[in-house]
Amino acid sequence: MDIFDRYAPFIQDFIYENRWENLRAIQVAAGEAIFNTDQNVLLCASTASGKTEAAFFPILTLFSEDEPRSVGCIYVAPLKALINDQFLRLNDLCRDAQVPVWHWHGDVSASEKKRLMRKPSGILQITPESLEALLIHKHADIPSLFGDLRFVVIDEIHSMLRGDRGGQTLCLIERLSRLAGVRPRRIGLSATIGDTKKAGAFLSAGSGRGCVIPRIETKGVQWRLSMEHFYNSAPQADEAWYTGTDAMIPGTVQSASPTAVQAGRQEQSSLSATQAGRQEQVKPSVAMPENGQERDSLFALQVGRQQDTAASHLGAIKKEPAPEILAPRCEATDKAPYAADPGCGYIFEHTRGKKCLVFTNSREECEAVTTTLRQYCEKNHEPDRFLIHHGNLATSFRQSAEEQMKDDDNRMTICTTSTLELGIDIGRLERAFQVEAPFTVSSFLQRMGRTGRRGEPCEMWFVMREEHAEPRDLFPDTIPWSLIQGIALVQLYLEERWVEPPRDGRLPYSLLYHQTMSTLASCGEMTPQELASRVLTLAYFHNITAEDYKVLLHHLLETDQIQWTEEGGLIVGLAGERITNSFKFYAVFQENEEYSVRCESEEIGTIVKPPPVGERIAIAGHVWVCEEVDRVHHQVYVHMIKGNVPAYFGDEPGDIHTRILERMAQVLRENTDYPYLRKHAKARLLTARRAAAASGMNDRPLICLGEQMYCLFPWLGSYAFLALERLLRLRCADRLGLKGFNSVRPYFIQFTLGVSEAEFFRILGEEAEKPFDPMELLYPKEVPVFDKYDDLIPEELVRKGFAYGVLDIEGMKKRVREWADRYGQEA
Repeated sequence: MDIFDRYAPFIQDFIYENRWENLRAIQVAAGEAIFNTDQNVLLCASTASGKTEAAFFPILTLFSEDEPRSVGCIYVAPLKALINDQFLRLNDLCRDAQVPVWHWHGDVSASEKKRLMRKPSGILQITPESLEALLIHKHADIPSLFGDLRFVVIDEIHSMLRGDRGGQTLCLIERLSRLAGVRPRRIGLSATIGDTKKAGAFLSAGSGRGCVIPRIETKGVQWRLSMEHFYNSAPQADEAWYTGTDAMIPGTVQSASPTAVQAGRQEQSSLSATQAGRQEQVKPSVAMPENGQERDSLFALQVGRQQDTAASHLGAIKKEPAPEILAPRCEATDKAPYAADPGCGYIFEHTRGKKCLVFTNSREECEAVTTTLRQYCEKNHEPDRFLIHHGNLATSFRQSAEEQMKDDDNRMTICTTSTLELGIDIGRLERAFQVEAPFTVSSFLQRMGRTGRRGEPCEMWFVMREEHAEPRDLFPDTIPWSLIQGIALVQLYLEERWVEPPRDGRLPYSLLYHQTMSTLASCGEMTPQELASRVLTLAYFHNITAEDYKVLLHHLLETDQIQWTEEGGLIVGLAGERITNSFKFYAVFQENEEYSVRCESEEIGTIVKPPPVGERIAIAGHVWVCEEVDRVHHQVYVHMIKGNVPAYFGDEPGDIHTRILERMAQVLRENTDYPYLRKHAKARLLTARRAAAASGMNDRPLICLGEQMYCLFPWLGSYAFLALERLLRLRCADRLGLKGFNSVRPYFIQFTLGVSEAEFFRILGEEAEKPFDPMELLYPKEVPVFDKYDDLIPEELVRKGFAYGVLDIEGMKKRVREWADRYGQEA
């Protein structure tokens, strides 16, 4: 039967009323998988491709044929704003079918929650944190609420693949299913998944079902992609009076090789030999622009997307077609003030009259960029056209920005962090800017995917900023790492469709503590054996041994997190109650200790470190003077002034995959002319390639910076790089005569060396091959706290979790073996 004919009549009416001419491929594929199997389903399709409807059309059809006797479907999303968005969207779909849609999070009224408790039914939309709270506080009601639960839909599942929040979500689904006596099917939705097989295994863990991943026929769509580089002051890299970084190249090499001098001016029809057999050939065909525009302005690229009417099959997702480069489209619509910051001025000049997003990698950068752009409006006597949105702003500020952006007639630009990376509806966005390279291919795709809806191409403009090198700077500090990283991210997807895979092999002791305390808080007294049977058997904890769990429980008893009862059972202890009774307990992601910032009665947002009275702070895109700090109630009172000042919200570390670093090395080696680079970026890449070739870093990972000072370029991801650092310092330092160790993660390590280069690689290889316990790569008495509850669990488990679950020792050893084999035998 045709999938459309299989849909319930009210679904068909909805499609007709919305004037859909046909079903999209993802909707056909989802219908086949959900109607014709009893397995879990992973739906991967581009942003705005109709994934939500693809999942819920068949679910609602099945509900209309056999109405659930409780909540029939849970929709889990990572953000409250996304739930609010989808709540309105699903209500439109479910209204005629009289299927209630409920949402449950901190901003939902108690009266609405009571209505659900009285008559559980329909679809419940909820965050992982609210689901945790529900299990703790409504434990006895779980069977009646979810006794006929049939589906769990997890939206933006890619955001949960590499940390404890995804593990928490799986644990909650498994705990709820056991309590309610149900076995719901799971449906995962995402626009950016690379290894679908691993993602499907993650989705299905503990469910007792397999996972169907529909294969979807694809065709090309357009990307408009641009990448520009700016020094923060004149001259720019392409200006005739700019001399580049040649003077800072190590003195042992006098000039760049002829091939390197030509880097950036030639196009290659295939990738370098080191990548042969691993990547597709890339043969961009260039259509020259009309109207005499330069070819290096803004390029549109053809990348794969689901056809609207293609047939679908079950199996692996088909690889998308090769990209095709089309003509650029680029124009300035404003003029930045005199002496404006070049990068911010560029954004300012290309956002007026358009709806845009400006992504930054930190809240501090977001505040700085927003404040600067607003100052330019003021200097030009223009209305403020910039909004701000990040996690430390008050809910009212964020919601106001979201509402303003939903108005398609309101041509505003919103500066943001990852808070708008996911699928919150903020209207028809025309263009996204990315300040500096993001840490992952997944983030790049998600951020670019926010634009180009309703048939328009996705559009992303990278803005890479850099300070001019100082005369005394060493060569590694002069490499434009952000520019190289940005190119690598783009090329990995264009050439290979590569996206970061799920992290596996972790030992999630912090989450184990959290789920242990949550289980005791919700279920009450139980024996150690019963507690272990409920917690340690959860699929996410398959790497954790019973012995480790005993160590954890003994520690929790010693620290009064849990305590014995007279009957020999375990309950939450006095110290544990202070943790579990806090609303912050529901979340497993790390939070800084925050102070609420208030101007009179209005809450503006939160900051991490309160300033002294009289000092200025930046938040919500404005500058404020601190009037009073209430350290008891964690409140800072301020008033607004004009000006500019850096903001600080806590550290936001990046996790960069080894594959990205390897592609960065290739960017510096190859001569490829990437067509999305604009003129400053092209020139800056050329000087970087010349310097890299002249330094010798393209030929070997260890280069001499002068006398006994060396620099090592490992081209390893964050956690393999960390393992290499520790191998060098803890196991090799004496034999190598290492001193002056300085690491810039994950790009390079500098040190003075007491042996020859060949001896360095030979000794490093020998030490890596010796049998050693990963725990030996921890410093004495080191307790590397990574996750939220690490400070509440035994130090030995924290150390073990870091050594065995965080450090990528195998990735490090593989690289060291390659070096030893190639360079360790030299005379």
